[in-house]
Amino acid sequence: MPPITVSEPPFGSLSHQMSKLVDQMAKGYYNFCPSEETWAPSVNLYETEKGYLVCVDLAGVEKEKIELTVQEHRLRLKGTRAVPLHPELADAEGQPKKVRVHLMEIDHGSFVREVELPENVNQNQITAQYLNGMLWVEIPKS
Repeated sequence: MPPITVSEPPFGSLSHQMSKLVDQMAKGYYNFCPSEETWAPSVNLYETEKGYLVCVDLAGVEKEKIELTVQEHRLRLKGTRAVPLHPELADAEGQPKKVRVHLMEIDHGSFVREVELPENVNQNQITAQYLNGMLWVEIPKS
């Protein structure tokens, strides 16, 4: 009898599914008992000759709900993101309809994210712009 070739290790798919389930349960628990912040957006940090660029993934966050402060060489972003709501999931008043949720992986609720800044920055000339769901913070070197 020829050997059987398996592309995944035994229980690989089961392991992946269990990992996702545990993650979803943890999210559900923390959303049920929220702290001040319930998620942290992803950040990229770049350095150029002139300064630093911080790119923050804030897809779905309204620009007006983003608070940016700089204090003691720390860039702090704070805000909230609502649960994404398709028009088919809302009633005439824009309120969510009762639906069965099978999977909810998009983070929502309050967030806080801090980035430590180097000593050689000009904190008084920091600018930010919101492009296609990404917040770009430009921090010039001093």
